[in-house]
Amino acid sequence: MKKMLFLSLLLPVLYISTMAQPPAADYALYIPKKGNSTAMPVVFFFDPHGNGSLPLSKYQTLGEAYGFILVGSNLSKNGNDWPTTEKIWNKLFGEIRQRVKIDEHRLYTCGFSGGAKVASYIAIQHPGIRGVIAGGAGLPDGVSATDLPFSFTALAGEGDMNLTELVAISAALDKTRTRHRIIVFDGKHEWAPVAVMNHAFAGWQLEAMHDGVLARDAAFITRTVEEDRSRVEVDSRTGQLIRAEQTCRVATSFLDGLAPEAAWFRDRAAALDRDQKFQAQMRERQSIFGEEVNFKTGYMQHFEQGDQHYWQETIRDLNAKVAVAGPRKGMYQRLLAYLSLAFYSISNQTINAGRNDVARHFVELYKMADPTNTEAWYFSAVLDVREGHSSAAKADLQKAIHCGFTDKERVTRQPEFQKKNITIP
Repeated sequence: MKKMLFLSLLLPVLYISTMAQPPAADYALYIPKKGNSTAMPVVFFFDPHGNGSLPLSKYQTLGEAYGFILVGSNLSKNGNDWPTTEKIWNKLFGEIRQRVKIDEHRLYTCGFSGGAKVASYIAIQHPGIRGVIAGGAGLPDGVSATDLPFSFTALAGEGDMNLTELVAISAALDKTRTRHRIIVFDGKHEWAPVAVMNHAFAGWQLEAMHDGVLARDAAFITRTVEEDRSRVEVDSRTGQLIRAEQTCRVATSFLDGLAPEAAWFRDRAAALDRDQKFQAQMRERQSIFGEEVNFKTGYMQHFEQGDQHYWQETIRDLNAKVAVAGPRKGMYQRLLAYLSLAFYSISNQTINAGRNDVARHFVELYKMADPTNTEAWYFSAVLDVREGHSSAAKADLQKAIHCGFTDKERVTRQPEFQKKNITIP
């Protein structure tokens, strides 16, 4: 295989899909039960697979709790350029403005993976966006972490292959005037748990109070302070000093200029920075990040070779190490996620190019590295048909459905499935 095939593997991709239903289904919409008699804040969600209802279902309780209208794009999906993204945004925002009463002083974007880059792109291009929550990815390619006209909240699991990218963006933003923070949770490359997203939403509320666009709520501020103090104490007690220090910085960014308790978190962060155990953990973390880079460099060399045995052993070794608790557990999770993304990218490229033998090699590795990923089984089903195995294709599609695949329209549009009249119920 030629080296050129793999040059784009580490470049994040954008997300755009075709419309699966009538125009009203271009987006999913959730309005809190209290109704929309007055203008309300709006959060626009961008899912990497064009499933606008997924984040709305996941975070519906937060929409209720904070009085936010939630909008999820069904058209934003992996694979498109920025001009198309701009068109989708303009249509989406225009329709929402006409359909519901929105508070144009409180517009937010939130995305996961490639959708996070879409959320950041929209906020950069449209200064009216007040805040961005970027999960599992950061700023659009080529955009520097400089003074931004919106707040930036990064969310990442310890096992997210883009954690190091988000840590680097956060460190760069430390040198700017941008209001920002990073929240790291126990998890992988995924939409953040509700409790983590709740923490990020709370930051938006506090920012609005600080900026005078929302009335000061003393009880809410006190509750947030108590919750963050509890997080710091628990993490300190259990020896997770990096997590404790990050929580202090998050709380400081929430409360600075709004509540005197910001000083407690600022002082606690400074004390942790001086703590020798914290410094040792930071040195170990940097060492692990360096090891991670070296592993990825080695993987890049093997992408160009058809060595199935190497990859089988590598994946088995990573899975075994992920099962063992320790400071490198997150790194092994991130490496598996990195391989999953790499195998997805190569599989997608080679399938589209009609290079079926090469595609089959990487699809099998994809299924091994990420056995619950719907795309791995979907790709396998496409290749099954090309190889003349319709029954195997149906079985692989069922496995994709078992893992969460729901895009019936995609199946009906897939040429291979059309020829064999393969559908899903």
